[in-house]
Amino acid sequence: MKVLVLGAGVVGVTTAYELLRDGHEVVVLERESAPAQGASHANAGLIVPGDALAWGFPERLRSLPKVWLGLEQAMRIGFPGPHLISWGLRFLKECTTEAWHRNTLIRHRLSHYSQTVMSEMLAESGVEYDRVPGGVLSIFRDPRSLEHGNRLRDILREAGQSFELLDAMQLVKREPAFANTRTTLAGAILCPTDESGDCHGFTQNLAQICQERGATFQFGVTARYFISDGDHVAKVATDHGEFTADAFVLCLGCWSPQLAGSLGETLSIYPVKGLSLTLPIESGHQPPTLSCSDQNAHITCSRFGDRLRVSSLAAFVGFNTKHRPRQFGYILKGIRELFPHGADYERPKYWAGLRPMTPDSTPILGRGRHHNLLFNTGHGSLGWTMACGSARITADLLLRQPPGTDLSGLGPR
Repeated sequence: MKVLVLGAGVVGVTTAYELLRDGHEVVVLERESAPAQGASHANAGLIVPGDALAWGFPERLRSLPKVWLGLEQAMRIGFPGPHLISWGLRFLKECTTEAWHRNTLIRHRLSHYSQTVMSEMLAESGVEYDRVPGGVLSIFRDPRSLEHGNRLRDILREAGQSFELLDAMQLVKREPAFANTRTTLAGAILCPTDESGDCHGFTQNLAQICQERGATFQFGVTARYFISDGDHVAKVATDHGEFTADAFVLCLGCWSPQLAGSLGETLSIYPVKGLSLTLPIESGHQPPTLSCSDQNAHITCSRFGDRLRVSSLAAFVGFNTKHRPRQFGYILKGIRELFPHGADYERPKYWAGLRPMTPDSTPILGRGRHHNLLFNTGHGSLGWTMACGSARITADLLLRQPPGTDLSGLGPR
């Protein structure tokens, strides 16, 4: 079967890989000049089933006034146009305890499955990407937030996820880079099965493997709309002509709703802007070995070889990715407080990208009204975590065989 994959981010490329494994002819269309130029380019790099907590929960509602007043550095809301209002109303409905429990368990189930699929993919492909196994740390600066964070993870413990609660001394023993800031930290929660790695490097290297196995990648091609014949998608029109295939997979992240809309499909996905900076690590620096997330400063950091990646921000400002160095000030301040000698803080590389968020924090997988079009989009902040599992699910659905995990709550909606 000839399958056309739309999008060459980590979700699209992993989908191409799994389709190739099943013997399909695969063509990938990407509007950028190379793979992983969008949300996959310079994200936090965390693969974290242990941090699968859904975004919408009752406490989020109580924090909204501070966000509206600009008092939360790590979250911003721009002018509420029709798209944001529509998405936001749906999001508010997901901010109940019951919805939070349901959505968190869906996210964790898919994330855990994806990590299993990823292990198989690594063993089979040998793809390299500065992988760091051994766990990810959630850092807390005061006892109250540590207690609260530990309590929130009870729902994941019940689902079988393991955690280790560390006091400040135990934290330094596990990660010596915290020695200089031990007295300012209450402790941490370690998820020993979580990991990290360079998503951009993974995606580009896996794309190369896909090409070597026969996949065709066409870059600089922007999809405009689908052309259908009843419940069958016949072709996709692009700025470089029309492309036909037996089946189509939509992996365009934040841009998925526009293309799906040409078929009358409605996908509730909003682009949530994130910032990151990448810092060089040189001789004499003392960076962390394990990736970590500062739950009070709302920053995350991961080491990729001789680079330290630091990320933050959830900005609801539409498709605007413009950024200025001063916007990264609180991120630099937070990482310097944690690791005073962690990297060269005078030479940051700045980046902004868009996460495709759904109101319930779970991706959209499966078929809609057209039997030969599959959705694999809307992964939000866990695209890197969920990509491999979502790809395998998509490949199984195309073959109309049962996927390896429960798909409840993940279909088009």
